[in-house]
Amino acid sequence: MNDAHLHMVVNHFPIIGTIFGLGILIAGIILKNNSAKNIAYFLFIVSAIFAAFSMGTGEGAEELVEDMPNVGKKIIHEHEELAEKFAIVLYVLGVVSLAGLYLNLKNHAKANLISYLAVVISVIGVFLAQQVGTSGGEVRHTEIRANATQTSTTTEAEGEDKD
Repeated sequence: MNDAHLHMVVNHFPIIGTIFGLGILIAGIILKNNSAKNIAYFLFIVSAIFAAFSMGTGEGAEELVEDMPNVGKKIIHEHEELAEKFAIVLYVLGVVSLAGLYLNLKNHAKANLISYLAVVISVIGVFLAQQVGTSGGEVRHTEIRANATQTSTTTEAEGEDKD
């Protein structure tokens, strides 16, 4: 298993974990259920850990695919920049989640404040997750790129010229 394969195995959890965690955290706040909040915090912490693994395998994955046809260094660079921002947000969210878990277990008065802070950070995380996921998909899935119709039209026109 090479770094590209490892990257593809671990890179989905930070995105999915953040989305699910946000939903569970909002439900926990609405229902005033600390167990649900703790589950969300746990998901955020695990997402941050997987983000670190994903960042660790990303460089090796880049080396393996950057010279493949239709990939290009520009697309990978954009994905890498977004992923770095997303990872930082998840690391902050992981630390806030650790504090949230601790404060919930101690029934501290500031526990609710931390849950609202975690919602704000996770909303930012979900926004970045969407961008990172899309830019990562664009690395190998040329059909989802913004210029996909332009590229396919150009390719079709070139094919017609050769006949």
